[in-house]
Amino acid sequence: MKPTQRELTEWAITQIKKNFKDDVALLIAISGHSLENDCHGECFDYFVPANEKGYKLAQTFIIDGVGHDLYPRSWERIENMANFDDAFTYGLADARILYYRSEEDKKHFIELQEKLKANLQDKEFMLKKALEKLDTAMDIYRTMMFEDMLYKVRMAAGFIARYLSVAVACINGTYFRERLDLETVELAQMKDIPDNFVMGIEAIVKAKTPEELKSLSYQIISTTRKFISTHKTPKYEKVKTPNYEDLADWYEEGSLTWRRIYYHCDVQNYERAFPDAISLQYEMNIIKEEFGLREMDLLGCFDADNLSAFKQRAQELEQYIISEIENHGVILNRYDTLEQFLAKNS
Repeated sequence: MKPTQRELTEWAITQIKKNFKDDVALLIAISGHSLENDCHGECFDYFVPANEKGYKLAQTFIIDGVGHDLYPRSWERIENMANFDDAFTYGLADARILYYRSEEDKKHFIELQEKLKANLQDKEFMLKKALEKLDTAMDIYRTMMFEDMLYKVRMAAGFIARYLSVAVACINGTYFRERLDLETVELAQMKDIPDNFVMGIEAIVKAKTPEELKSLSYQIISTTRKFISTHKTPKYEKVKTPNYEDLADWYEEGSLTWRRIYYHCDVQNYERAFPDAISLQYEMNIIKEEFGLREMDLLGCFDADNLSAFKQRAQELEQYIISEIENHGVILNRYDTLEQFLAKNS
């Protein structure tokens, strides 16, 4: 420890013992976010307040051009770090306790460090976190597509790369330890990363136009999505047997949608055919998952200028669903006439 580091650490501990003995639970140090020729952050990083008064320990100051920030992190925030809901993972994983108010406080902090380590070993948990980071990157991308100013697009692309990098780290059961390095330095050391991922991040860093940044962001998101999808593990719990009576009910209720689609296709009214088509596609996507049905692509052949092929696809899919219902021994409630219906239901 350099002299300045030691003196500042002693100063912070003295302040706690003198003015906040019952109000500050921990003083924490980390490494990895200071320059080689200064001690910013290496003397201490944050403290854990025990009550509202404890927050008053917080100070920011500059010594010989080096900024220091003695700031609070609540137990709740540390819990978020353990659960990978806070990006400052290494601030818990690699933390060193400089001061603790009690053995109980020290034990609680160490337990959270152990929880973080356990989460790293849980592949299902880390996959879930990877998917959350991917979703965040995609949300940023959606907003970025409506931006034109270079600095805003570059910032968005940078955050996309960062969130995707964290997602990849999650898949590898690890986290980033060096705040000052571009993610590619540590990514290159990971065992499993998407194809050309490091090159993609480097390309974003070097890109010069909004259009280039948007294109590169799309490519790296697409690559990461495919990468994560290959790491989804099959679930072996007992699968609930679908009740095809429910599928029959769904079809009977929605059969009118098909009828409307056929009519609007026949009269070439795409304005009315399309709303029904998107609703039906949405519904079929749901029943596909619930009943283990095949992929049902209805909208892929929609053509406002020629609805005949679309009508044929709709007919094929309707017949497919009917056959699935009947092949599972379920009889649809279908009647040729009103008299037939009344005769059976009187």
